[in-house]
Amino acid sequence: MATASGYSPVVESEDGLKVELDRDHPGFADPEYRRRRDEIAAISASHRPGEPIPLVEYSEVEHEVWRIVSRQLAPKHARYACRAYNEAAEALSLPTDHVPQLDEVSERLSPLTGFAYQPVAGLAPLREFYGAFAGRRFFSTQYLRHHSVPLYTPEPDIIHEVIGHANQLADPDFARICEEVGKAVERTESAEALAFMSRVFWFTLEFGVVEEGGEPKAYGAGILSSFGEMDVFQRAEIRPLDFAEMGTTEYDITHYQPVLYSSSSFERLVEELTEFYSSYDDEVYGRLTAAVL
Repeated sequence: MATASGYSPVVESEDGLKVELDRDHPGFADPEYRRRRDEIAAISASHRPGEPIPLVEYSEVEHEVWRIVSRQLAPKHARYACRAYNEAAEALSLPTDHVPQLDEVSERLSPLTGFAYQPVAGLAPLREFYGAFAGRRFFSTQYLRHHSVPLYTPEPDIIHEVIGHANQLADPDFARICEEVGKAVERTESAEALAFMSRVFWFTLEFGVVEEGGEPKAYGAGILSSFGEMDVFQRAEIRPLDFAEMGTTEYDITHYQPVLYSSSSFERLVEELTEFYSSYDDEVYGRLTAAVL
């Protein structure tokens, strides 16, 4: 996941890497969870390009969190996810009985669309995170949410990164769109244009919906990895895709999203997203923002 305000930063300290949790984080007052977060951050940070992904020896508590979430999300996906996501998830066939290692995810995903996972200790900078898509690489955290609230997380953990995004990336169309995101980063120079594109990504690949069978179905990883979001997203105000509006709209990560954007069909969605990301650069940013800023 890319850097955004409100998430837990990883900082250097005299004792090594430390994950700074907000006071309202479910694990803030749990010293064992905080120790574990620091430990996993250090494991992820030890990875070097070209080396095997370091393994995390997940505890039974962590495996149980994965099992609970997998079990609870499955019927929600069957009901609320778009067809392409469900078909891709079936092809990827993620384990539901244990937390997969990132190399296990890559071994299943790469033959389908060429995407592979790489570990990151915390949230990656925008340019690094999205830019990696050009080479079909996806940076993922390796930690799990606090066990006291397995169906909630205030930040993107491995459940979001894998159940949300890996299933999405197992679809060839979404994989190509994400590759175009990475190529757009290579063409984009200004921080403002990059931030604009990041907001569009939020309202599409993270929180996008598409009309299927006369109702909105989710394809965004932020919705599809969230038990709560799937219960409420169909009641949001759903507008047609508007890249200028999406790119200049602020969002609150601490609440369910009140406004979502949709296409009239999956085919139209792929066409619109491909056209936008494959042509995006600073000039497009300037043209789209001229009328709204």
